[in-house]
Amino acid sequence: MTTRAFIFTDRELDIMDILWERGSGTVVEVRERLGDDLAYTTVLTVLRTLEEKGFLVHESEGRAYRYYPVVERRQAQDSHRARLIRKLYAGSPELLLEHLVTDEGVTDEELKRMRRVVDRRLKGQKGG
Repeated sequence: MTTRAFIFTDRELDIMDILWERGSGTVVEVRERLGDDLAYTTVLTVLRTLEEKGFLVHESEGRAYRYYPVVERRQAQDSHRARLIRKLYAGSPELLLEHLVTDEGVTDEELKRMRRVVDRRLKGQKGG
């Protein structure tokens, strides 16, 4: 079974993040939420590209279009994680975890939360 890759550029991901948070948005609404001062036409172009890729749909709202995500954030996370592991960690989730836990920027509290996540997962497998 082949899974569809949901890979976004940084700009596309910025816009998708806004739409995932809001549920929908017009070009003007998305542009206002972006931290950058992008031209209306630039935001419109990215929205149209995302729609062409099948990540958004739109409906008319007066003279504007309202865009809706059709890809869930979790689908994108799963796709990006799989690609990251495949491309940067030789297909090994263990190498990614090792990188995370040895990163000096990760706090002890974050490591404890990671440990709890791993512990819950292991307990779930033993019980299932």
